[in-house]
Amino acid sequence: MKEKLFKRRVEDKIRRFMSRKEIICIRGARQTGKTTLLKMIADSIPENKSFINLDLIEYRRALEENPSDFVKRFKEPGKEMFLFLDEVQRVKNGGEKLKIIFDEFPDVKVLVSGSSSLELKANVLPFLVGRLFLYELFTFDFEEFLSAKDKGLANLFKEKHKSLVGFLEGEGEPAPPTFKKEFLKHWKDYAVFGGYPEVVKAKSMEERVTILKNIFNLYLEKDITAFFKIEETSKFDNLLKALAFNISSLLSVSPLASDLKLSYKKTEEFINILQHTYVVHLLKPFHRNLVTEIKKSPKAYFLDLGLRNSVINNFSPFDTRGDKGKLMENFVLRELVSSFEGWELNYWRTTGKAEIDFILRRDDELVPVEVKLGGRKLGRGFYSFLKIYKPKRAVVVTLDKFRKQKIGKTTLYWLPVFYF
Repeated sequence: MKEKLFKRRVEDKIRRFMSRKEIICIRGARQTGKTTLLKMIADSIPENKSFINLDLIEYRRALEENPSDFVKRFKEPGKEMFLFLDEVQRVKNGGEKLKIIFDEFPDVKVLVSGSSSLELKANVLPFLVGRLFLYELFTFDFEEFLSAKDKGLANLFKEKHKSLVGFLEGEGEPAPPTFKKEFLKHWKDYAVFGGYPEVVKAKSMEERVTILKNIFNLYLEKDITAFFKIEETSKFDNLLKALAFNISSLLSVSPLASDLKLSYKKTEEFINILQHTYVVHLLKPFHRNLVTEIKKSPKAYFLDLGLRNSVINNFSPFDTRGDKGKLMENFVLRELVSSFEGWELNYWRTTGKAEIDFILRRDDELVPVEVKLGGRKLGRGFYSFLKIYKPKRAVVVTLDKFRKQKIGKTTLYWLPVFYF
């Protein structure tokens, strides 16, 4: 049976640079579709191409031993070639080997994928400064999820999302919502099962749960236990569960280490691995007042809600859950990270515990973004921020409410979560 393929938004960005010499690197977690994306690009090239799976030890060793002969094995003399290398982080001294190929074969365009940003950062990227364009591939974002489920709604989403981005950039105002019930039905499904491609394609709940649990087990066994040579796997698992139960909360390493009976250094090491294998995202605080504003502790979120729910083994429907607010806030973080390019992202909290979930920052422009599941009144933290920083625009994310409000010189929009 032929596999159904879905276009990824990053593909268009990559294709714009296919005629340039620079190596293209796609990195992201396992099972996010890196190999599929590379193959889709390769399939669109009519000739003079080679796709190599570096999980295969024969090819990996050949590249490690002699990168020049490795290329000559697949390249016709005098002809340009596209060389696709999947799972390049498995190659010993991979960056050095890629640099040799780049320098010795000007008529070879190289595209690579990698699963661990930690390994890529240490062993690949330092050798390729000025020679590489880097792209990150996450699980399906909400737009990609909708495209797989309902093309018509996906097209409407693009319009609503574009109007939100325009508002953030001071170019227009958000368009009013339509088809709320349909959008929310899909959004609630996404908030529980996330965006791993195979999960999105699955037909039944049982199939989706099974796939997610397999992804989680593969991650622990292959990426963590084996790749990073972790012996304290039960404590690593407990750390992962602690972060999953406490998404959106301040992350304080010392009490966490104490609870898990781990050293501070080992706890930091485990958290670092979770970051660089695209499981968690640590959001740093925004601060300008060094006395009254928190400037150290990050907040922890998961980059895929399906994986998070798999960690805590809870796939209950959204409407019945006790963690609805946390899921909604985590969703907004996930979309802000992957879909709002050009903006820096932080949270804001004072020593007096006034807080705003997210601060978008570009140049001197600040946009506070607060998540309110029930769309109830704003807290004092929001008003404090408006008073101190006087932003031109602000957003409150709700489940389904839409309205405009003026607070001083700030234009505030209450928007449904499915605009993100």
